[in-house]
Amino acid sequence: MGELNNLLQMEEKIFPPPKVQEAANLKDFDREYRESVEDSEKFWGRVAEELFWYEKWERVLEFNYPWHRWFIGGKTNITYNALDAQVAKGRGNKAAFIFLTEDGREEVYTYRMLKDRVERLSRGLKNLGIQKGDRVVIYMPLTPEGVMAMLAVARIGAVHSVVYAGLGFKALRERILDSGAKLVITADYGYRRGKKVALKPIVDEALEGVSCVEKVAVWFREERQPLGPREVDFLTLFKNPPGEPAEIMEAEDPLFILYTSGTTGKPKGVLHVHGGYMVGTYYHAKTFFDLKDDDVFWCTSDIGWIVGHSYIVYAPLVAGATTLFREGALDYPTPDTPWQIIEKYQVSVVFTAPTAIRLLMKYGEKWTENYDLSSLRLITCAGEPLNPEAWRWAYENLLKTHGGFIVDNWWQTELGGPTLGTPPVKAAKPGKVGFALPGVVADVLDREGKPVPAGQGGLLCLKNPFPHMLRTVYGDDARYEKAWREIPGWYFTGDVAVKDEEGYFAVLGRADDVLNIAGHRIGTAEVESALVSHPAVAEAAAVGVPDPLKGEILKAFVILKIGAAPSEELAKELIEHVKKELGPIVVIGELKFVDKLPKTRSGKIMRRVLKAQEMGVDPGDLTTLEE
Repeated sequence: MGELNNLLQMEEKIFPPPKVQEAANLKDFDREYRESVEDSEKFWGRVAEELFWYEKWERVLEFNYPWHRWFIGGKTNITYNALDAQVAKGRGNKAAFIFLTEDGREEVYTYRMLKDRVERLSRGLKNLGIQKGDRVVIYMPLTPEGVMAMLAVARIGAVHSVVYAGLGFKALRERILDSGAKLVITADYGYRRGKKVALKPIVDEALEGVSCVEKVAVWFREERQPLGPREVDFLTLFKNPPGEPAEIMEAEDPLFILYTSGTTGKPKGVLHVHGGYMVGTYYHAKTFFDLKDDDVFWCTSDIGWIVGHSYIVYAPLVAGATTLFREGALDYPTPDTPWQIIEKYQVSVVFTAPTAIRLLMKYGEKWTENYDLSSLRLITCAGEPLNPEAWRWAYENLLKTHGGFIVDNWWQTELGGPTLGTPPVKAAKPGKVGFALPGVVADVLDREGKPVPAGQGGLLCLKNPFPHMLRTVYGDDARYEKAWREIPGWYFTGDVAVKDEEGYFAVLGRADDVLNIAGHRIGTAEVESALVSHPAVAEAAAVGVPDPLKGEILKAFVILKIGAAPSEELAKELIEHVKKELGPIVVIGELKFVDKLPKTRSGKIMRRVLKAQEMGVDPGDLTTLEE
């Protein structure tokens, strides 16, 4: 791999307000990080001591490269820590979940109520013949019923595989077959932008000719419909007495399989386990997300993604927090919907995606003016690189006046929880994600595994495993090993990045998205950030299109903010703006104004689809490192 140019200057430092620093759960980040890498077993063992174990581990870590096992001999169940332990600590009457719908309805579940319902559903699943180790596919909307299904499956020792309720029947069928699911749990429909989104017909089509599935549990949200031969009414599974105990699980027993959302190739089933995943995600809930006992935490993700698994369902419950989540679109029914929610529920910490920040930025700050956002202490972002302009917009318009802060973080389905990030006690550099977080040793390397100089781009790699990292790819150990063998001695994340002299990382995009413009290798995130820094631009994507003379020419796709109009003059202005930001070597060959960009269901821009469209080929013909 040739040298990856780093052109966007991202050296501005903005320090967290005193209010955030003084209240932080983790105040001495540098000492914590040093201790975590000098003796990781001691460090993670200390974190694990804060949680409940039926039997304590004999050894914290067993690492036979590239295989790792944590808390060997320890016995626990993540749902005991999420529910039973919280009630035992006196949080039975505390709100565990605040659930909202697009039409303004709310449901509140205390820890005791949630425990009661999960116990009843657990017994119902057992009555269906689901046992420890069985796989259960959950194809449900973002609702308490979907969350309870996850917890109930985990409580009896079965393994859930949540499929985002929006993926089509082919994707659902692939995941059912790959996991060998015995049960599918679904609903008749979900809601999106005020409309019903049918789910049951997708399940019916996905299950045609599938023999491994013995039962389908259907949640009828309004009117019950006739049931098929292998179907049961989901709500009848709750008609059992409470008191179903959590299955005693080995720390390394599987908790869930979650398939990554690539656009081609066989889906990759990432396997996480009870013990290590619980310890690692809990740690970051308390330290990086800085969750406190009186916080209201709003995670805008979905249970179909790793963020929803880790920071809607599991970690906030294990940390005893109150979590708010909402079915539907963030900006529906009006663009000020998020600000209404923050004011009404006194939300203090929000975890969202850069694409959501850019969406709200598109509408402008006028929508925030009539709301009191003073409860909002922290916004955390992950999913894609957070453009400097989006960072500044959120900080200036949502946080600065009352002493709040915004921090970036980076991780993947495979990694379970935050891996790089700016802890709330450290200065942020807009456009840079931050440091390696406790327990993580990360670097930017060339193809031979040698560190590249500070400020130069390369491959983002991790040296050692941590507890909440995947154990394997389900049914495909070779695919897991590949990520550890590509750069010997390191785990290759598939991303490209740059690290500066102070240890701040900037993730520049997927390795297969790197642009090759006139011999210069440039990350897509830099070009897109330069475009978004223009006051007329809300969101942008950049791809390289093959050119016989230059190797590639750069094509940009731009979504404008509300009130800005596309024109030839504006296109020329944006092209010159990028040259000014990144230098004369970055010449946009063509710029196209669009209303939307192709994205994965988790909100990541699918540049491969844009590139395929420009080349006139099928996206599946463009192979990627991720697959």
